[in-house]
Amino acid sequence: MTRGTLDEIGRDDCVELLRFGTLGRLAIDLDGVPAIVPVNYRLVEDAHLTWIALRTRPGNLLDRDRVPVAFEIDDVDHRTREGWSVLVRGLLLQVDPDAASFAELHDPDPWVPERDRWLVIEPFTITGRRLHVAPSDVPPAAIFFR
Repeated sequence: MTRGTLDEIGRDDCVELLRFGTLGRLAIDLDGVPAIVPVNYRLVEDAHLTWIALRTRPGNLLDRDRVPVAFEIDDVDHRTREGWSVLVRGLLLQVDPDAASFAELHDPDPWVPERDRWLVIEPFTITGRRLHVAPSDVPPAAIFFR
């Protein structure tokens, strides 16, 4: 049996992982039922503030203001059973559509057209974990295919 260990990822390293990603998952409560939706995003860092910027269609299920959400990115190597995840918990806020400088500087470049509503996640917390597996516990097939 494979035995892994979980290590906490510090906030600075979590922000670094967020900085280079483009796709994550947003968890939101829809009338008492949780939903998880993939979204394109961009990390926004301005002065001492950090936000997650994203876009959606006006009237879409994500077109909310001042609601708590969770946002997650991760990477997993299924062969070695190692990986990491970063979790951002915060408040989803609508951005003024006339904030042209914000749009020009922080466009998350959505993969789907007609995403004209700008949103940001204002984090309460940014945490992460990394799963490591001891070399002796790596499944034989993973060693063979490296």
